Order: sequence, then structure tokens, then C-alpha cells
Amino acid sequence: MIKAICKQYILNFKNPSGTSRGILKTKDTWFVVLEKNGKMGIGECGMFRGLSIDDRPDFEDKLQWACDNINLGLEILINELIELPSIQIGLEIAFKSLESADGFNLFPSRFTQDQSPIPINGLIWMGDKAFMKQQIKDKLKAGFSCIKMKIGAIDFSSEIELLKSIRQEFSGNDIELRVDANGAFAPQEALEKLKRLSHFDLHSIEQPIKQGQWSDMATLCESTPLPIALDEELIGVFSEEKKKEMLMLINPQYIILKPTLVGGFKGSEAWIKLAERQHIKWWVTSALESNIGLNAIAQWTYTLNSKSPQGLGTGSLFANNFDSPLAVKNGTLRYENNQGWSLSNLDLNI
Repeated sequence: MIKAICKQYILNFKNPSGTSRGILKTKDTWFVVLEKNGKMGIGECGMFRGLSIDDRPDFEDKLQWACDNINLGLEILINELIELPSIQIGLEIAFKSLESADGFNLFPSRFTQDQSPIPINGLIWMGDKAFMKQQIKDKLKAGFSCIKMKIGAIDFSSEIELLKSIRQEFSGNDIELRVDANGAFAPQEALEKLKRLSHFDLHSIEQPIKQGQWSDMATLCESTPLPIALDEELIGVFSEEKKKEMLMLINPQYIILKPTLVGGFKGSEAWIKLAERQHIKWWVTSALESNIGLNAIAQWTYTLNSKSPQGLGTGSLFANNFDSPLAVKNGTLRYENNQGWSLSNLDLNI
């Protein structure tokens, strides 16, 4: 018999972080802790307030239901909780953790042997032009060759000037630039803005218009001068039929998989399968999980054998994250086996 409990935990940002949804100072997350025959497993349900489809009043009740019914087994539980993706992934991680030798090596590979790092993009947070430019310099100094810049918070002409100044110093061969609009553009102005952005040799733009406007997004993807990546668009699309319908209609150049937001590993793998049938490319992104969730997502991502830089956050944003073997060096995420785990600031008693 497996015993299970769930615990809420509040992650504190070292510095308030700007997004198109406002300034983030804290991030709620929940942990599922399992115990069987003296062996422990832990998973993270990193529900993202204001963004996750499972940001709903009964979230904690559903999580408690999962813990109370843990012996139904993983497959039944995640099928029952199809509309609660962050609980799905928390359970997937917790069961993997319970089965693993040390609770953390969930997908053994050359990555977890510290022999093969994962290339990642450096994330530039929103702010004024000087702040954003300084972050870019810091990322380049830290060895990143791919940078993702959030746009849509300061005025568009200032963002254009910032991109222009970057390209005057660094060519497309020096640095791959991705931008993320988080749905900031109105459909009627989006194409014109994409044309202006396309002058700066950008890799792609994430979610130029708000999700749910499938026909507008389809028109945009058909005529865009700049590859479009769907991000928020994938949130809340549960059935295989709907996933297929959306990809067929919109036919984007890329999709971005945030396992915490789109149904865990099982849900993400379903998206990848459908996308690859349509020759749509993809990459994986974390969604402000603690190192427990990030560890699982990074290990799973490595098994997919993608050569593209992934959007795997470092966990260094939080003041009260957990010590782990995850480390960022030269624009890559590494698993340094000489560094251990410490969950001392989390009460794990069942």
C-alpha cells in the first residue's frame, strides 16, 4: 500500500520578475509525497496562477482526492484528472521518484551521468530598455548562444530599438534570438508587427496574439514572415481530436511544450506525436517549477533527443529553492553528480 500526502509551498523570487501578466514576487507550488515500504517519492504540481487551466477553486480538493485514492494507480488517476495537468505531472513525477534508486534519477541517461548537458535559452525578463540590455550582456557573458526575450510590456518602438541595437553588436551567427509576446498583439496589428520584427533575423515569436483565436492565428501562420510558435494556445486542449483539429487548422511552424500546463509527460508526448506527423517542430519549456519539477522535466526532455535549445529555467530565480545537482554552465543545463539534494526546508513527514 502506498501512503500519500500533499503540501503547499511558496517560492519567493530573489528579484521581482516582470511578465506581460504583471510582476511576480512569489509562486505557489504543491508537492505530492508518497511512501511505500519505507521508500519515499516526491513530485511537484506547479500550478501557475492566472495561466494554468487548473487554476480553479477546487484545485486543492482534487489534489487531496488524488492523495486519498493514490492506490488506484497512476494510469487511472491521470485519466481521472485529465483537466488538471499540473496534478497529472506531479503524480507522474512522484511515482517515478518512488520507483527510482535515489528518488531523483527518474530517467537515467548520459544527462544524469553528467556526461551530456542540455543546451538552453537564456531568458530575458521584461523591464526598461537599460535593464533588458544589461540582462542580454550578462547572458552572453555566461556563454548563452540562444536568448529568449519577452516583449509586449514596454512600448513596441522601444523593443524594436532594443532588438536593433542587439543585432548591431551580434549577428544571427553569434546569437539565436527568440521573442515571446505572450499574446500581447491585437490580431489586426499582428502581421504588421511581425513584418517589423522579421528584419532582426529572429528564430521565432511565441504566441503573438491571445490564445483561442484559431482562425486569426491560422491566417497569421500562413502569411507570417517570422516563424510562429504556439505556447498558451496548447493550454486546455485535452482530447486528441481537439489537438489534431487545432494543429491542422492553425498549422504553426513550432509548438512549445510546458508539461506542467499541457498534461504532464503523457500529454506532451501526445502533442509531439501529432506535431511531427505535420512536420511541425517543437521544444520544451519549464514553467517556474522548483528544482524538483525542473529536474524531472529536464531529465525527460533529454530522452527526447532534441538538438534545439530548450526553455528550461534554472531555478536560480528563487531564494528558497532546493539544493540540487542542476547547474547552468556555458548556456547549458548540467546534472553535476558531485552536488547532492537537500530538501531540509520542506517537511516530508507522512
